[in-house]
Amino acid sequence: MPGDHECLTVRLRDGRAVAYAQYGAPGGVVIVNAHGGLACRLDVASADDAARVAGVRVISPDRPGIGGSDACPGRAILDWADDVCEVMNHLAVDTFAVMGWSMGGQYAAALAVAMPARVTRLAIIAGALPLTEPGVFARLPVMDRAYTRLSQRSPSLARMCFRTMGFTARAAPSLYGKLAAAELGPADGKVLRDEGFDVFARMSAEALRRPDGVVEDYRAWIRPWGFTPEQVAVPADVWAGENDQLVDADWQRELAGRMKDATLHTRPGGHFMAHLHYQEIFEHLTR
Repeated sequence: MPGDHECLTVRLRDGRAVAYAQYGAPGGVVIVNAHGGLACRLDVASADDAARVAGVRVISPDRPGIGGSDACPGRAILDWADDVCEVMNHLAVDTFAVMGWSMGGQYAAALAVAMPARVTRLAIIAGALPLTEPGVFARLPVMDRAYTRLSQRSPSLARMCFRTMGFTARAAPSLYGKLAAAELGPADGKVLRDEGFDVFARMSAEALRRPDGVVEDYRAWIRPWGFTPEQVAVPADVWAGENDQLVDADWQRELAGRMKDATLHTRPGGHFMAHLHYQEIFEHLTR
């Protein structure tokens, strides 16, 4: 089970609960983490040591309907900024940096657009372009296209898929981790093996424990963002893995080029490249 620092909750004004995890130095510079798809607040747990060394406090909330957070049906990407704003107010945090991995990239960008006076810097790691733009959806991995369309057209079947995945992660964590490593490719498979298949399965089990929320997460990410990359004005870093087999490398270059003040960083690694470079990512976020 997650530790005490990974099972924290804030109650929002509308009555919904937002669960979050906290890593690193309790009194450090705050970085808000936007977790990836098929993931949850625990997806940044392996950054705990690097965060302590860097002197940063990573706050990682679950999106609505994921893990320990209550659902918000019909939500849009930009809506998440309101939830995070309330969480930060509750925690008495005025300014903070933000980072988002994979599907979390657009949620991190949403915070930068919605709260430019509070967000000091942005990191997008292996993120995607808006899926509503021409040709983008077709360049997603087959798995993500399938889960997205299934969540749109047959949510009951999608729920069954996610429920089965969650059961496997809980009942056979080593097998679940091995299957994920084989599917993700050599670079990411090594990350999962090095950190432990059980660790990945634990994160996945928590991420998938509310199948309805996972369906809504996939439905939300294909809706319009409510803003464009060009509207991101805070200083930003876009991180790409040289061996990422899930996200088109051109997307990272385009994202960096479309934002007002962004730098592209390409490093060794796959889709999970952040796990190899957390220290450098934190150094940039705290500049």
